[in-house]
Amino acid sequence: MSWFESFVLGLVQGLTEFLPISSSAHLRLTAAFAGWHDPGAAFTAITQIGTEAAVLIYFRKDIARIISAWFRSLTNSSMRSDHDAQMGWLVIIGSIPIGVLGVTFKDQIEGPFRDLRLIATTLIVLGIVLGIADRLAARDETGGKHRAIKERKSLKELGVRDGLIFGFCQAMALVPGVSRSGATISGGLLMGYTREAAARYSFLLAIPAVLASGVFELKDAGEGHVSWGPTIFATIIAFAVGYAVIAWFMKFITTKSFMPFVIYRVLLGILLFVLIGMGVLSPHAGESAG
Repeated sequence: MSWFESFVLGLVQGLTEFLPISSSAHLRLTAAFAGWHDPGAAFTAITQIGTEAAVLIYFRKDIARIISAWFRSLTNSSMRSDHDAQMGWLVIIGSIPIGVLGVTFKDQIEGPFRDLRLIATTLIVLGIVLGIADRLAARDETGGKHRAIKERKSLKELGVRDGLIFGFCQAMALVPGVSRSGATISGGLLMGYTREAAARYSFLLAIPAVLASGVFELKDAGEGHVSWGPTIFATIIAFAVGYAVIAWFMKFITTKSFMPFVIYRVLLGILLFVLIGMGVLSPHAGESAG
């Protein structure tokens, strides 16, 4: 991998990680369209450490408060009813599904799941799901001619059941094209949470999963055509761009609909099927090299 490739892929990772359009799919597609080697699951996981570092800094006050309350709750029973302490446990509980499934399906994640036909399918299907969830949220928020405005849930109402459902939604993002934020936010909206609550828990829930995945994949960095230098460079780029994107996205979702992302996902998925059907793009483009 050249330094230019690592710059472009780091830029793509930073731009797409927090948007509900799948960063892993866009890394895969960028390489395929450019005629580069598939950067692989290890490169993707490690560069995601950069974007998660942006989450740690952006939500540093929330994270520090949650960690402090959680540790105090271990020895102080009166702290166990504290919302921040409970949030610490819910992040741990919600991280279990992706941890178990990530290890179980590691070979598939690094192989068959990177087929561009599967990515096209997940882009379209999860795009439709996000669209439905967004419409339901908008209906509750605005009401209608014969409907009253319906109050949506905040994170203070999050319990173990919903935390696990969020966790299973996040685990779906092991398949490129699903999108970690897209799946968890869709799940949150369908369960009746506000856009901001679903997004905030989505980002907090991703921290242990992404950091663990990145550390786990460190042993594979530098193998094949991807070397340490470009990987680190891409991770730094992803951090810088990701921080700007998350700040914008958290403001965007308070007043805007997810429909632009829904339309983009569906059109991109259709385009992929057309290009593959016409023989312009191989469903395994880049996989055989490196």
